[in-house]
Amino acid sequence: MRILALDVGEKRVGVAFADTSVRIAIPRAMIPVDGNEFVEIEKQFRLEKANLIVAGQPRNSKGETTAQTEWVYAFIASLKSYFIEHGQPEPLVKFQDESLTSVQAEAILGGKHHEISRQDRASGKVDSEAAALILQDFLESANFQQLEQELKGE
Repeated sequence: MRILALDVGEKRVGVAFADTSVRIAIPRAMIPVDGNEFVEIEKQFRLEKANLIVAGQPRNSKGETTAQTEWVYAFIASLKSYFIEHGQPEPLVKFQDESLTSVQAEAILGGKHHEISRQDRASGKVDSEAAALILQDFLESANFQQLEQELKGE
């Protein structure tokens, strides 16, 4: 199974990829939210020959949904509609808790001092690294047999 992961933000979408035969998430790209984001996400989905999308699910410190959670749900609903409107099958989407992934991504990219340059932040390195962390968490907790059945429509 090939999985595309999205760390959806209001300005940028971080993208990562994994093949479940290897189970290692790899940061891929940052897509600006500029009106062309669905085109670019669908393109990445096709290029990676993905079967599944994993989207980060924002929660507050108590694990509750927030306004950002609702924004991400609406974004994903619009993305699914985009696929259908453009002759593609609706992708299977799973949500994965994204708590502290941006903080972890900054630590990975910035080392001990967590210093991230404006250039790294603007280039989307933090976003794509956060998407990879979301995907890695998913890879470590997913029931792949059940996912295969869902993909087959069973």
